[in-house]
Amino acid sequence: MHLHILGICGTFMGGLALIARAAGHTVTGCDAGVYPPMSTQLREQGIDLVEGFDADQLDLSPDLFIIGNIVTRGNPLMEAILDQGLPYVSGPQWLGEQILQGQHVLAVAGTHGKTSTSSMLAWILEQAGLAPNFLIGGVAPGLQVSARYRPESRHFVIEADEYDTAFFDKRSKFVHYRPRTAILNNLEYDHADIFPDLAAIETQFHHLVRTIPATGCIVRPAESPALDSALARGCWTPVVQVDGPQAPWQARDYDSHPDHFEVVFEGKVAGVIAWSLSGQHNRANALAALAAAYHVGVEPGIAIEALTRFSGIRRRLELRGTVRDIAVYDDFAHHPTAIATTLEGLHRRASHQRILAVIEPRSNTMKLGTMAARLPQALTLADKVYCFGAREGKHALGWRPEEVLASLGDRAASFDQIPGLVEAILTDARPGDAVLVMSNGSFGGIHEKLLEGLAQEPSR
Repeated sequence: MHLHILGICGTFMGGLALIARAAGHTVTGCDAGVYPPMSTQLREQGIDLVEGFDADQLDLSPDLFIIGNIVTRGNPLMEAILDQGLPYVSGPQWLGEQILQGQHVLAVAGTHGKTSTSSMLAWILEQAGLAPNFLIGGVAPGLQVSARYRPESRHFVIEADEYDTAFFDKRSKFVHYRPRTAILNNLEYDHADIFPDLAAIETQFHHLVRTIPATGCIVRPAESPALDSALARGCWTPVVQVDGPQAPWQARDYDSHPDHFEVVFEGKVAGVIAWSLSGQHNRANALAALAAAYHVGVEPGIAIEALTRFSGIRRRLELRGTVRDIAVYDDFAHHPTAIATTLEGLHRRASHQRILAVIEPRSNTMKLGTMAARLPQALTLADKVYCFGAREGKHALGWRPEEVLASLGDRAASFDQIPGLVEAILTDARPGDAVLVMSNGSFGGIHEKLLEGLAQEPSR
């Protein structure tokens, strides 16, 4: 079957394209920005790409159009598909019906930590010899790719996003996945562009819970009022709690190293995780992955040993380089909670004299200003704060950073041009500092600009 995918260069749709190709389909696709690294990865797999959404792509005569959620009414190709009554389906629905049926689906949902926890879980299953299929929104170095499909494998780990499915299907993506094992990492308000309030997101999580069989397993943190509310609306599946004083899965400090911890399972020490990942959030993610892996038969000792060899994923407190003893980190954090936990993780390492936090409020929720008031508190552990916000264009902010961050005094500064932002950081940075860049986009290549600038700047 020939599938033509609209919006193919996004992480989810690009991964879906790779899975469809591995399943034996002919795959082509289009997007408004066909660029590396996803375009390179797709073309290496024999997938032809078209720039833009022109209606003449109907001449490709695919058997089915698969629609990504970036596609809206008014899109020329989509309008032509509708006008001619051609067959189309959303990406999540196609994946659920054509790939996930017959698989033991392990879905990782939650406001934060989906990519990290999914990667940990897939890594554990891989190291345990289960050779899982997976579709994840990031790349763990050990796994090499963000998506993999082998028809003979029976386990499928998927990052289960609560964002809506398509312009014609406003349910969350994850309702299409029908998991048997589900991690509900946490639940906070986000995606203000599609959800009016937290209760609306709780409803989608309730819909997900309704699809999990009684022989399945739900893994959740011990304390999360919003998850309590979602599960109170009906739950027919055993629930396993992690990361709480009475939970069967717990983490506790081990020796004097800030990143090492003991895993306690059902009251007994099951092993020690000694890794390079920092922060309480990563401990919680690890416990959730261990509990989910245990549900499919991986013993705690084997899973713990696997996580000790887990080296993290790209864009999660990733060290991009060190010049003149100034370290530049990259992180995907773009929600106040994620920003705070990322800063906490770096601060726990106690390996830098100061933390210079550079943020780009780029997500729809942050651009709207829904979470802006929480930023000063989230940035407490930063010694200096640099906030970038475009004044115009599709990434323009609907609020003024200098007003929102005023309580931080001279610790904070705002910029609307990348060159000025880079120059300010280069002027302020000194040996021993960590420059922590946080954005869910490419941020204009600021990491490379900073490293190049540091290499050229005289020592201050």
